[in-house]
Amino acid sequence: MGDQQDRDRTPLTESAQINRLFNSAFCDMQDFAEQQIRQIRRLTAVGRALSAEKNLDRLLEMILEEAQRLTNADGGTLYLTADSERELQFAFVRTDSLGLRMGGTGGRITWPPVALFNADGTPNHANVSAFVALSGKTVNILDVYDAEGFNFQGTRAFDAETGYRSKSMLVVPLRNHENDIIGVLQLLNARKAADGETVFFSQESQEITESLASQAAVALTNNRLIHDLENLLEAYVRTIATAIDEKSPYTGGHVRRVVEIAMDLAAKINAADSGPFANISFSKNELQELRIAAWLHDVGKITTPEHIVDKATKLETVHDRIDLLKTRLEVIRRDHEIAVMKEYLLSKRLALPEALAEEQQRFSRTMNEDCRFLDDVNRGGEAMSEERIRRLQGIASRSWEENGRPRPAINEDEVRNLSIPKGTLTDEERDIVNNHAVVTAKILSQLPFPKKLSRIPDFASGHHEHLNGTGYPLGLKGDQLPLQTRILALADIFEALTAKDRPYKKGKTLSEALEILTGMVEDGHIDPDLFAFFMEKRIHLDYARRALAPQQLDTDGI
Repeated sequence: MGDQQDRDRTPLTESAQINRLFNSAFCDMQDFAEQQIRQIRRLTAVGRALSAEKNLDRLLEMILEEAQRLTNADGGTLYLTADSERELQFAFVRTDSLGLRMGGTGGRITWPPVALFNADGTPNHANVSAFVALSGKTVNILDVYDAEGFNFQGTRAFDAETGYRSKSMLVVPLRNHENDIIGVLQLLNARKAADGETVFFSQESQEITESLASQAAVALTNNRLIHDLENLLEAYVRTIATAIDEKSPYTGGHVRRVVEIAMDLAAKINAADSGPFANISFSKNELQELRIAAWLHDVGKITTPEHIVDKATKLETVHDRIDLLKTRLEVIRRDHEIAVMKEYLLSKRLALPEALAEEQQRFSRTMNEDCRFLDDVNRGGEAMSEERIRRLQGIASRSWEENGRPRPAINEDEVRNLSIPKGTLTDEERDIVNNHAVVTAKILSQLPFPKKLSRIPDFASGHHEHLNGTGYPLGLKGDQLPLQTRILALADIFEALTAKDRPYKKGKTLSEALEILTGMVEDGHIDPDLFAFFMEKRIHLDYARRALAPQQLDTDGI
């Protein structure tokens, strides 16, 4: 025992002392290295999380929360630079010990922004966050109550109101790839892990925060860029749709109204908890895909000649030729009158016999009635019966003289147009109009839509397809038609039937439109489940109250 005590008291040799110091230093270095590795791993994980987050508000929260976690800070504020670059806007505020949490997914903060410039236009260097945003320099303060060069009256007022004690502060700029300051990250009151005592933000904490700020700036920039590009795409799509609508003064608003009906129907499907659509839920991306397809469903009409799109009457081309026909009939009437007068003047009679005068009046009345008949036929409101076609051909058989040469009262092309059985378009013109679906597919298929929007060309170009395969342009049927295409088809037909701005027909009443849609369901043109859902959820009534004329609202429940 004594020998052991003697050995314990024996001084260590120089070599043993060096070994002990080396082992101690090695352990310290190992601990430090492991700590650094943990921090690097944490920063890497945070970077991946920031890059993966698509929700901007949640991304703002993650940036501040991770900065607090990495530095063990009690509070913090994330500012974003306004588009005007003259102020900092509060994006997210959090103080753990106070239970304070504002902004981010919780909604916009109503606190006034921090001005970057004073009223006289000079830089606002008195405010620490404004100084960092303007200078791009990090500021690390031991105690804000003792700091010189900055005005912390707002901080003191906050402390006085809440009983808080703001002390250490770290303020770091968020700089994007173009070296622009896009925001400021402000951390408050670093705490010891052991007892929670407020301490100074260490150099290590500053470097970690600056690294995080760099990653956060990249993530924010990417998020904003994606968001801005999506907004640009939708705005451009709406602009194109508006231009197509405005191309025709008679269909202005058609595309917008189809979008309204389609998206209302999709929203109701998402809310359904029973029936055939109970298990269907359109994601945010799918709703965007449907919305853009609805805006672009008539983009092919950009190539359809305006005189066909706007063809309000059967004889309309660049202008309505009905006046030419009326003029010819007037010429025939006057030629007839002049011929009779000449005959009797040559016979030196002073006046026409009463019977001939009556015949002259009868002929004049016939011409007037024929003009009214042609006017009516030209509008295309009534189907052309065999009797009406025979009368048209009888009028066309009359002739008039031009420079001594006989000309038909109605030429062959005019007779063909006036004989259109229903509506105002010939078969050739209808093919041209129908071709807009092909052109829509051709145009949209050339656009590099991202994967989440890749089905837009199919949805948009298929809105004239029928479940029974009799539609166009591809004659698709049944399961070949996705639900989104069926939604667009129903929305397009319902809007077209009830539209009150068409030149060639007046808008159907609500009951007439629903009767026609019911017939189309029976004929296999429209999805019966979708139409039943459309009626059950009273989408037709909601739309009617918004968009139809009072005289069209003839259905119970309006």
